[in-house]
Amino acid sequence: MHLKNLLSLLQKRFLATSATLSTTSATSQPNPSSSSFTVHFLVNSCGLPLEVALSASKTIQLDRNNAQKPQSLLSFLKSYKFNDTQIAKLISKRPSTLQSRIHNNLEPKFQFLIENGFGGELLPKLILSNTEILSRSLGSHIKPTYKLLKKFLKTEESVVVSVKRASWLLTMDAEAKLVPIMELFVREGVPDERVTHLLLSQPRTFVQNVDRMAVCIKTVKEFGFQPGYSMFTEAVRVKSSMSDSTWNKKVQVFKDLGWSEQDIAYAFVRSPRFLACSEEKIRTTMDFYVNTMKLELKKIVSFPKLFNYSIETRVRPRYRVLKVLVSKGLIKHDIKPVWVFQQTETRFLDNFVLKYVGDVPNLLEIYNAAETKAI
Repeated sequence: MHLKNLLSLLQKRFLATSATLSTTSATSQPNPSSSSFTVHFLVNSCGLPLEVALSASKTIQLDRNNAQKPQSLLSFLKSYKFNDTQIAKLISKRPSTLQSRIHNNLEPKFQFLIENGFGGELLPKLILSNTEILSRSLGSHIKPTYKLLKKFLKTEESVVVSVKRASWLLTMDAEAKLVPIMELFVREGVPDERVTHLLLSQPRTFVQNVDRMAVCIKTVKEFGFQPGYSMFTEAVRVKSSMSDSTWNKKVQVFKDLGWSEQDIAYAFVRSPRFLACSEEKIRTTMDFYVNTMKLELKKIVSFPKLFNYSIETRVRPRYRVLKVLVSKGLIKHDIKPVWVFQQTETRFLDNFVLKYVGDVPNLLEIYNAAETKAI
């Protein structure tokens, strides 16, 4: 249906609704002219699909007689490097943005963010990743939260990196959530630089309930981790990332696959991340190492980092290359696969593919075919 005809139909429907609901206060009824204009503006000026515009028009009403206000808002966004696609996404997510005050709200907020590292293309990306920033007070929330993050992270660059990874950091209740966890780590003797690194790399660790975090720290210490060492925060992160029931289910999966509690504890101390794997990945990983590669359980337990690698995109393609090289007597049969799997892509290609293409002309194709099949 042509847009003009559809808008006319919408207007008639609103008029019919107004006539039917005569017992309802006139002030509570949508203005048909305003509603049709709102949809028209959202489609033609903001670039929203018609269906999205119709939905958005239920939450905001634009005044045809004051069309300059939302138009000024669009011009303002464009002046801050928002392109047409980003503007459409923003208005789709938060239609009320069109009714925002520019000079008393958005402009000082944008200027503060730009002055503190979010200039150029970073600003639109930040806002789109967390539109709640637009509704937070600059003076009572965003500025104090930013200053708190900078206090812990030390530099503007680190704050930018952390917020790019988790934009909700700027709108969370930092005093209620972030600070208590930070103080808990400090009391436990975790060095400042380790706490800073954890906040920078894994910010979700700091949205835990402080009492639960205290229990996680206690559990990790019982495994033998010492707060002064880097592996301590990694172990806490892994333990706190799942509920007790999820943790117990994963432990049971390992037991079903032949691991003892001592095996699990030993592997967790060596590489906490192995327990961050899903139950499905635990099973598929063990199946490949045990049934395809014929690795002994004790070797897998001794090298829990084996669970960090993707079977399909890393381990299987490399294993196929090793099998070919062993079959042709180009490398020893007892080469340690763990050492091979942990190598960078460039190093593996240099050491096990390009080095032997003269002996096995199709070796690169074998490797790529394994990767392609996996994908």
